[in-house]
Amino acid sequence: MEEVAYQVWLRGHLPMLGEWLALPLVAQAGFKQIGNKAFNAIFHPSSSLLLQRCDACLRVGGASQGADQMVAEARATGKQVYFDLAELSVLSTT
Repeated sequence: MEEVAYQVWLRGHLPMLGEWLALPLVAQAGFKQIGNKAFNAIFHPSSSLLLQRCDACLRVGGASQGADQMVAEARATGKQVYFDLAELSVLSTT
């Protein structure tokens, strides 16, 4: 995901991964087990809040219930959803 984020950056967009925000919060809260109730109370809601502030969603990678949930949320709010990096416009070259 981070390699794709870098490619998004090179196209002139500011990439954001939900994990970049959620994991430090989860660690600070002391939760170490992925998927437990406490982890999910922070991880998924923070990703939803981030998505509300994003212009679009790029879905990459393999099977992921969480990523599929983000796509559904993006579509429900009328955001553009991309499935291939090549679909993103190039705003600038960095």
